[in-house]
Amino acid sequence: MLIDGLAWLLAGFSVTLAVPVSRISKDETVRVINECNPLVIGHRGASGYVPEHTLGSYALAITLGTDYVEPDLVMTKDGHLIARHDNELGLTTDVSEHTEFASRHKNKTVDGKEIEGWFTEDCTLEEIKTLRAVERIPGIRPGNARLNGAFTVPTFQEIINLVKSLQVSQSRTIGIYPEIKHSTHFKNLGLPMERAVVDILHKNDYQSHESPIYIQSFEITNLKELKEITNLRLLQLYESDFSMQPYDQVVAGTGYTYGDMSTPQGLKEVAKYAYAVGPDKTAIIPRDSNNRLGVTTNFVHDAHAAGLKVHPYTFRAENTFLPAEFRSSTNEDDVGDLSSEIRAYLNAGIDGLFSDQPDIPVRVRKICK
Repeated sequence: MLIDGLAWLLAGFSVTLAVPVSRISKDETVRVINECNPLVIGHRGASGYVPEHTLGSYALAITLGTDYVEPDLVMTKDGHLIARHDNELGLTTDVSEHTEFASRHKNKTVDGKEIEGWFTEDCTLEEIKTLRAVERIPGIRPGNARLNGAFTVPTFQEIINLVKSLQVSQSRTIGIYPEIKHSTHFKNLGLPMERAVVDILHKNDYQSHESPIYIQSFEITNLKELKEITNLRLLQLYESDFSMQPYDQVVAGTGYTYGDMSTPQGLKEVAKYAYAVGPDKTAIIPRDSNNRLGVTTNFVHDAHAAGLKVHPYTFRAENTFLPAEFRSSTNEDDVGDLSSEIRAYLNAGIDGLFSDQPDIPVRVRKICK
């Protein structure tokens, strides 16, 4: 299996091209992820430092001490799972520079939204592998943009291979936290992802409830389907706007919203198929009219009462993403005081969090007693 040599360089290893598919043997000593500690999930890897969803980003996140790395999964025309935040390729790859793909630029409706660009489902894996990753938000992260072109688009299996190799060298368990993107969209194209995701995980010896895996989705139907075919833990994601409906519910015409899912009874219903919930962090501590942290809601309390863990998203260090009281300057791309924001959420009782700069929550998280 070939990967970008820079991934190993970023991880503090000698540059190499061959990555063995390693497994943790029963007699090797590893640190099991302690569910009693707030989990740190490397959001799209260490995407605050390296372009997202690249082997370099995942490798750096692991080196920085994250418990889990989070690949967003979409599918190619020929049925391969790859890591991209969305199925549209224009924002995160150099596809626009490839004249051979010019004719594939089109308008599509994805999850009810009109989108223009190039799409993974119109390309084979071989074609995807000719593309190079670029920084998604170069205006905020110009340092990341200097790595444009350094990485290819990884497959899900390549990410698993990397994680297994690095957890052997670090003598600790490293989890994988895949998100199934646009489930209904891909299913309607004849490219259902749920069985494909489960089959890859099971093939790689991730099969039990105790395996260091969470599978997440903003939709409901696919999580219920997953509940029937795997014992792996599932997480229900919530949009920040609670008036919105999961797209599968829009298609089904149920009228069921994320707000309905956030009530005490709604959370109890979620607990019938999910192990945890992943709300936008503002569902836990909303911002006031001055963009400062406001009063903590009952979301964590109600979720815990339903037996659910709570892993909010997304904690980012740049001023543009922070509450006003934690900003360091008026410059949107300057780094502010993410540590203090994280402490406020840990005090609110969260069980884990997604962060673009996972080294920061690794340093500040509290240890359960």
